[in-house]
Amino acid sequence: DRMGAHARAHERVSGVAFAVWAPHAQRVSVVGNFNRWDGRAHPMRLRPEAGIWELFVPGLGPGEVYKYEILGADGVRRGKADPLGRFMERRPDTASIVVSEKTRPWKDTAWVRRRARAQALDQPMSIYEVHLGSWKRGPVENAEAEPGGRFLTWNELAEQLVPYVADLGFTHLELMPVTEHPLDESWGYQTVGYFAPSSRFGTPDEFRAFVDAAHAAGLGVLLDWAPAHFPKDAHGLATFDGSHLYEHADPRKGQHPDWGTSIFNFGRPEVAEFLWSSALYWLDEFHVDGLRVDAVASMLYLDYSRKEGEWEPNRFGGRENLEAVEFLKRFNALVHERFPGALTFAEESTSWPGVSRPLHVGGLGFDLKWNLGWMHDTLQYLAQDPIYRRFHQAKMTFSLYYAWNENYLLPLSHDEVVHGKHSLLGKMPGDTWQRFANLRALYASMFAHPGKKLLFMGCEFGQWREWGDGRGLDWHLLDDAETGALHRGVLALVRELNRVLRAHPALHQVDYHWDGFEWIDYADIEQSVLLYARYAKGRASHVVVAANYTPVPRAGYRVGVPAAGPYVEFLNSDAREWGGSGAGNPGPLVPEAGPWQGQAQSIVITLPPLAVIYLKPLTP
Repeated sequence: DRMGAHARAHERVSGVAFAVWAPHAQRVSVVGNFNRWDGRAHPMRLRPEAGIWELFVPGLGPGEVYKYEILGADGVRRGKADPLGRFMERRPDTASIVVSEKTRPWKDTAWVRRRARAQALDQPMSIYEVHLGSWKRGPVENAEAEPGGRFLTWNELAEQLVPYVADLGFTHLELMPVTEHPLDESWGYQTVGYFAPSSRFGTPDEFRAFVDAAHAAGLGVLLDWAPAHFPKDAHGLATFDGSHLYEHADPRKGQHPDWGTSIFNFGRPEVAEFLWSSALYWLDEFHVDGLRVDAVASMLYLDYSRKEGEWEPNRFGGRENLEAVEFLKRFNALVHERFPGALTFAEESTSWPGVSRPLHVGGLGFDLKWNLGWMHDTLQYLAQDPIYRRFHQAKMTFSLYYAWNENYLLPLSHDEVVHGKHSLLGKMPGDTWQRFANLRALYASMFAHPGKKLLFMGCEFGQWREWGDGRGLDWHLLDDAETGALHRGVLALVRELNRVLRAHPALHQVDYHWDGFEWIDYADIEQSVLLYARYAKGRASHVVVAANYTPVPRAGYRVGVPAAGPYVEFLNSDAREWGGSGAGNPGPLVPEAGPWQGQAQSIVITLPPLAVIYLKPLTP
């Protein structure tokens, strides 16, 4: 509310009040077109007790472009963007822009009121992850200047992306970082504007309208937020006032060896407050419904990606970054205190205990943790030729050993379809039909497995190529003369899986307790078959899931079931409408009494090839 640039009146004179934290600077001036970028024109006044420089400049208003000219403690003069600037020029320009204090009125009051219940962990959650710069591209007049096409605007995204995702039945949109960043290829994970929506897509108010449109369509909006590190661009936070102000001075703690970036000094109160304020700002000013924190593992461990001798133990001699741990705990406490119902997600790839457990029991306080183990095991299994899958069935069962240790989200994210990893469809073995069948089986397995779901854009229709951030998705595949029907089939199956997830409490109510899951048979290794049941609260209803990960249809397969009444098949990833062979179980399946696979009765079914089916009791 006070730092940065604010258009306001002072003693009845309109202007802009500037305030910036630079305690080690020798001199700070605000510069812009209004003073021909001359640092001598508007020197700022220092409040030495806080290290804050401030100045009110009459006659300025929203739209004014500015920077801070800082004569640092090291004697070097730097031009810096405002760390708390709320809008920035579009890259490659790097100045900050004053925004209006008046924002568009919100229309999502009803959404915000019901958000806490809608986002409870016993509710369905299916997230569509999107990189806004490459979901679709707009036409351009100069193809040489923008070879991949132009970025869509927030208004265009509200008109095109929001209804597309809502029609597919997803519950949430997750936006890869829209915090301002200088390099497109960083995908936003190397941020300079922690309070500024990227100008690539429009203004902050247009972003508010986008969120409003998503809420009106019944979609929650989640943002990727990257406090783990920041880039060294000259206009950014690095050596801001000629000292290591935001970054840790010790290179063993302050420099990231993998990404060539700087690491925040989480133990410095002003730095921690800056980041916490950023998180709360997005929740408050833009009504977003949750924040996914990137690269949490790199924050938790002092030796992350470091060799022996390149890191310093904590005061107890351990490898844990105690300052970062306290930072994350306080982050989660603040979010949940100030914005009840908002969610926090951790991308955390290690066995750190209690990531998604409450603070009062010693956890980090996140609501959900990405289950990267499930993702790796499942994709490695399905990448095997089916003839070899019997040697790897443990990869499909291991996740159930630890499924209740955390509140897990199952991610098939952007990281799995880039940098030579192939698209999800491209990972699958076999001929074209088998690849699509494997992909459909992957999605049906994912939606039946305990945990919330996340799918990256393009995966919903089976893109062949790896994702590329400089071009739009291959939408033409849906109309391809040879395989278009298969791509449309995958898209239709994803829509149906989202509908089924919402409609059946057994598939979402008890994701985080053993009472919601029961193995029927995980030992049919030779035939690569898995059988299990999912239960709603109090076991009021259930779904039986049968998976056949070979291309061999299996008629007359006996399955133990919990209920004595008839069952019906209500989802089959091999159905003709999705591009499958049509093998399955069209009529009621009447159980026969007698113990089988630990159940009191059993049914005889046909297991389709490379497919997963869902069965439920036939109710009157």
